Amino acid sequence: MEFLSLLSWACIVFTVGMFSTGLSDLKKMRETKSTDNIQFLPFLTTCLNNMGWLYYGLLKSDQTIVSVNVIGASLQTLYIIVFIHYTKQKKPFLSKTLVAAAVLAAGWFYFSTFLPEGETRLNQLGLTCSAITVSMYLSPLTDLVTIVRSGNVQCLSFPLTVATFFTSTSWVLYGRQLNDYYIVIPNMPGILTSIIRFYLFWKFASTSSGPPGYKSMAM
Repeated sequence: MEFLSLLSWACIVFTVGMFSTGLSDLKKMRETKSTDNIQFLPFLTTCLNNMGWLYYGLLKSDQTIVSVNVIGASLQTLYIIVFIHYTKQKKPFLSKTLVAAAVLAAGWFYFSTFLPEGETRLNQLGLTCSAITVSMYLSPLTDLVTIVRSGNVQCLSFPLTVATFFTSTSWVLYGRQLNDYYIVIPNMPGILTSIIRFYLFWKFASTSSGPPGYKSMAM
């Protein structure tokens, strides 16, 4: 139990640290009063991911999952609100947010109404959350191909890469302790993509200049 408790705290600390990398974008938006060079979609997709895992944590009565995703969803919501406040074209981003909210509401209605309580609902939700998390971790692979071709790692964030590696590793270990492969499997791509990024930093960082950028994140 002591090792599980240690892993629980590691998951909370590393994951909150990863979600907090968006604070640099928040600061930039407030200072410049604009959203230039800031991506909106990562905030929105990460928030949806957080809400899905929050529901899973509540069904599983896992305080680690609940705590992490309450904090994560709160931060992403803050980023979304600030982005919409400072963007010049509010309508398309408001529309995307409303669509995401509708998808979230529809998902909650489906799982709570059409699936029986217990293992069936938990397993279906775990599978859905896992699929979403895997897709979020693998989505930047196209960017990595571009980086390999160009030899420029300016669009990668080294702190975020480190945070993702430790976050994914801690969740994999935590999931193994609970024998919960809905936690283990979706976080393995996070370790893999982080290792690939470390290699790209090692190979190309010396030929690049300037601060690396902020990329999307997932649990």
